[in-house]
Amino acid sequence: MSGTVFEKVPARDRRRFEGISSRAYEHPADRSALVALRKLSGFDTVFKALSGLLPERSLRLLFLSDSVRVGETQFAHLHEMLRDACYILDLEKVPQMYVQQDPKPNAMCIGLDEPIIVVTTALVELLDEEEMRAVVGHEVGHALSGHSVYRTVLLFLTNLALKVAWIPLGTVAISAIVTALREWFRKSELSADRAGLLVGQDVNASMRGLMKIAGGNHLHEMNVDAFLAQAEEYESSGDLRDSVLKILNMLPRTHPFTTVRAAELKKWSQSRDYQRIMDGHYPRRDEDKDASVADSFRQSAAHYADSVRTSRDPLMKLVGDIAGGTADLGGRLRDKFTGAAGGSGAASGPAGAPGGEAGGATGRG
Repeated sequence: MSGTVFEKVPARDRRRFEGISSRAYEHPADRSALVALRKLSGFDTVFKALSGLLPERSLRLLFLSDSVRVGETQFAHLHEMLRDACYILDLEKVPQMYVQQDPKPNAMCIGLDEPIIVVTTALVELLDEEEMRAVVGHEVGHALSGHSVYRTVLLFLTNLALKVAWIPLGTVAISAIVTALREWFRKSELSADRAGLLVGQDVNASMRGLMKIAGGNHLHEMNVDAFLAQAEEYESSGDLRDSVLKILNMLPRTHPFTTVRAAELKKWSQSRDYQRIMDGHYPRRDEDKDASVADSFRQSAAHYADSVRTSRDPLMKLVGDIAGGTADLGGRLRDKFTGAAGGSGAASGPAGAPGGEAGGATGRG
């Protein structure tokens, strides 16, 4: 397959966010999941052990020997995008970037000491220039947030840990850490999507890129509104059993579903928070040391409470009802899964009473 010929569009001015802190664009769920991950029993032990044992030099040599390093003479258009993204987000040291032959469109930011950005040939061939700019900004956002360290640990544990005898925890604990890392990484993707929008400053390009990742290079066959409607249908359709299946489908993944990412990003692009950043009002890195951890917790808690309150997902509605004291957990779960009418059934009588009499216990408060 031949490489994509990028359009020679005129350069346009983009806002630069001097000294911007990653707190400006980080999704509240990203912060909450990272806090939960760090509190997970055994995580510190594994992380400290792996930090000294992960073959980072080997990783760098692998990409150096078997991929194409982006620079002024190789993939020059990607080199300019990378420099531009680092300039806009004010990332002082430009990460190394590699293009790797792979039929799957993908990009990642890994590394312990210094981040490395890797994009696949399939992704380069799939996206146009503005769509690719958002992806490069996405990966630079990962670098600015320090996500590459945890991504590297996840990559290593996923591929190798269960086969290596010297890992200082049992396989059950390792599985728990991998699950927690995946949960955090899915949330971190929402943060990085926002960083990509801050770099590209073109929400339509961000939407197109996500649609292409989901459906390939067939934009003439796709529609943004219809694509976003899929996310709405996914979130709200089905019953409690579908909600459980959604969770099970999500657990092995490192990325959120593409329609959900698109809907989240579209919502943020229309928010007051995004407009304030574009107007130059955002937290700075030199203020990070004074940032209130308690405020971050409150913001995360408020986000989750609002998510539960406004969600149309049947499970989230049930959680909201239970939290509001309007339902009995066991009864609601039983009724949802069995289809029984609320408050009916032989088991609804007083403790110790025989349950064979129809209607004998109904109508009680």
